[in-house]
Amino acid sequence: MGFVFSLATTCAFSQNTSNNTLLWKISGNNLVRPSYLFGTIHMLCADDIQLSDSLKAAIKKADKVYLELDMDNIFEMLSVMGKMKMRNDTTLADLLTAQQYDSVKTYFKKQNTMLPFSVVETYKPMLAASLLMQGSMDCTNEVAMEQLIMKEAKAQGKGVKGLETMAFQISIFDSIPYGIQAKQLLSLVEQTDSDSSDSAEDEFREMSEAYRAQNLDTLEAITKRDDMGIANFTDLLLYKRNANWAQKLPGLMKDQALVIAVGAGHLPGDRGVINLLRKAGYKVEPIRNDMSKKPPQKQL
Repeated sequence: MGFVFSLATTCAFSQNTSNNTLLWKISGNNLVRPSYLFGTIHMLCADDIQLSDSLKAAIKKADKVYLELDMDNIFEMLSVMGKMKMRNDTTLADLLTAQQYDSVKTYFKKQNTMLPFSVVETYKPMLAASLLMQGSMDCTNEVAMEQLIMKEAKAQGKGVKGLETMAFQISIFDSIPYGIQAKQLLSLVEQTDSDSSDSAEDEFREMSEAYRAQNLDTLEAITKRDDMGIANFTDLLLYKRNANWAQKLPGLMKDQALVIAVGAGHLPGDRGVINLLRKAGYKVEPIRNDMSKKPPQKQL
């Protein structure tokens, strides 16, 4: 289900940047030691990417690592399973025409997703869409950047915390009409099941390449193509959460060095985390972040 949060956290960008990097140093404003901000994506092929030496060095220097979620909290994961379902016993059959419903059902059964369609059709449609997005990848060794960061943090003996709870993130999707979510899921099925050049696989591949290139301008162009109404909820999915984090982070960074790793879409823009921290008086500057599997780069 992890990729659904990619839908939420890379849904919009609003500022161009000439700094092609996902790693940013936070200093000043009476910080005892600098912290670091990093932009993640929730699913990539493991052979395509690795943590940069700069990010590893930042984790080594940090006291704690903060992700959007504490992904190691199995008890929290189990506690929200029931909240993945739509309210009032709603199913996809209530949101789509009979023909549309059959199309989605047939496609899911062909994909052999982790869960049976009888379960998936009760989930919030954006969660169901995440299962399809994971299945559209060109590899069988998918990995989330968060997983790589957690592994490195544990190897360095650093604690991992979450800025939000999973229950909160899942609750966001109750504020987006299920009908809009269902139409987005249907569109994803139709695109993925076609041979057109604008298929979901092609768009996901393009987004992955832009992420590996750390090109926020290209990511912005891709995510602005949304025409299913989800862009109308950018404030809910992105900006309000950015503001909450910008209020929370000063207290967390005051006496300890952190690595803060959140979806790349939260970083740029007037209402992005970078600019909000700058407005709060911090110096936020780009750091070289070579993620390609080549000879090591110079560390921080």
